[in-house]
Amino acid sequence: MKNNDIKPAEGHLGVMIVGCGAVATTLMTGVMMVRKGLAKPIGSMTQMDCIRVGRGAAKQYLHYGEIVPLASLDDIVFGTWDVYPQNAYQAAMYAEVLKEKDIEPVRDELERIVPMPAAFDKNYAKRIDGTNVKCSMLNGQCSIPTRWEMVETLRDDIRRFKQEKQCQRIVVLWAASTEIYVPVDEKVHYHLSDLEAAMKADNREKVAPSMCYAYAALAEGCPFVMGAPNTTVDIPAIWELAERMRVPIAGKDFKTGQTLVKSGFAPMIASRCLGLSGWFSTNILGNRDGLVLDEPENFRTKEVSKLSTLETILRPDVHPDLYGHGNDEDTQYYHKVRINYYPPRGDQKEGWDNIDIFGWMGYPMQVKINFLCRDSILAAPLCLDLCLLSDLAARAGRYGIQRFLSFFLKSPMHDYTRGEQPVNHLYQQYTMLKNAIREMGGYEPDEEID
Repeated sequence: MKNNDIKPAEGHLGVMIVGCGAVATTLMTGVMMVRKGLAKPIGSMTQMDCIRVGRGAAKQYLHYGEIVPLASLDDIVFGTWDVYPQNAYQAAMYAEVLKEKDIEPVRDELERIVPMPAAFDKNYAKRIDGTNVKCSMLNGQCSIPTRWEMVETLRDDIRRFKQEKQCQRIVVLWAASTEIYVPVDEKVHYHLSDLEAAMKADNREKVAPSMCYAYAALAEGCPFVMGAPNTTVDIPAIWELAERMRVPIAGKDFKTGQTLVKSGFAPMIASRCLGLSGWFSTNILGNRDGLVLDEPENFRTKEVSKLSTLETILRPDVHPDLYGHGNDEDTQYYHKVRINYYPPRGDQKEGWDNIDIFGWMGYPMQVKINFLCRDSILAAPLCLDLCLLSDLAARAGRYGIQRFLSFFLKSPMHDYTRGEQPVNHLYQQYTMLKNAIREMGGYEPDEEID
């Protein structure tokens, strides 16, 4: 293994998760079972994937941990915040993602993980009714803390957890519900000083609770990963804080089911120069995420994230004959996304895609995709990889937006204030990921992105 200037992964890595629901408990249970040798980390790139390094006679295929110093699964310590007080074992049983036989071997460990009170504002997730929330006492009544009070109490939580669990490093991961859509406001979200002023003024319309988590994590020098489509990390003020504190950030929204298919299948259409008239996507989902997304304001946040996937892969401005048809204005293909809450399905999400394409001489064809997946089973390994790679990036001296983590995310971060376009093409994202690992490991980043 080549030497490179990366701090070693010594001591405990604290993974503090916002949300102790299906995704979080599936992640925690899986890691614990793998540590006991009772399961395999299927779907985790950091644990299973190999990357070529070197060329010719020097060529070899190595696991990520053989190229860069990743934290060991044995060194991970979990903590959570959640609006429900149930411990991680109770939450895992309630979620019904995993069978009881796959939870019981690590029951003792899970029971010791009791969620801290969440920084929560019901206006941002109206379908959630939890009592384990932070409150500010006013005239003997418990009320929602101000946004700045949320930040301060969350920073206290991080410091206390780090000390009590004797962690050398912390990564904060959002695996909670999708908040209502918060449009970017230049007067609040473009500069850190304006965001801080809005927090101190308790501007609850422009400052989401998730922004308080992100601010608290970065202020404490902890990488922050946004696993939902919330606006949280998509604002220049948070980029400014991440760069000032020299801490990595990543987001947004775990790329698990339908969007994973979309980001992989759309390049096939583009590479064969086939045309697209329309792409209709619909989902049924019955877990708590589906319940929250049944609220129109929350679905709007998810819709914006899911609709963005095709924009940089099938571009009508570059290929108007192929992608300049479909909607009433005849400017591009028609793209529609729907999510339907269907309780009987639970965590076993089903996605249907109807894709109307056309080929030689404009003759129409269709592609139908029916993906019966398990939402948390696909999300858990992404969470592990994002935490381990964010920790790696921090030890490698990387900070700010981590574009190489786009592979794992539905709506990749990018600097839209400078006209930057996100990379949504799955195989270009995979190349970015591999090149970053090579570079951090002291090897030449020798693959072309395009």
